Amino acid sequence: METPINRPDTFGAPEVDPHGGALSLVDTVADAPAPRENLPGVKRLLKADGANLIVFTFSPGQELADHRAAHPIMVQCIEGILDFGCDGQTYRLTAGSVLHLKDMVVHRVDCPQDAPERNVLQLFMLTGERH
Repeated sequence: METPINRPDTFGAPEVDPHGGALSLVDTVADAPAPRENLPGVKRLLKADGANLIVFTFSPGQELADHRAAHPIMVQCIEGILDFGCDGQTYRLTAGSVLHLKDMVVHRVDCPQDAPERNVLQLFMLTGERH
């Protein structure tokens, strides 16, 4: 089975698409979706010059299985605890942790069973697109 590749559109239409606006304001904590029954909640909040902002909310035990991103990404845990797996290593992310990953690198995200009920990850997909 081939590893899935995520692009900005994988996560639906953005809630904010400024195209020409000088400033966009998004509250990722308030706007983070609720987790679904068997999958993390996910929502693309912003499409802006050079990046898309996507937010995930995990419950304990939920995961994003191995996948790749079509563009480089920066991820930040903004609430809770998450484990980020890449190249056979696991990195524990807690609130404030940030990591950068080049495009097309296989990675995964797991929410540990002992994590709080709400675990939020914001992802900046660095597309380089200019509007």
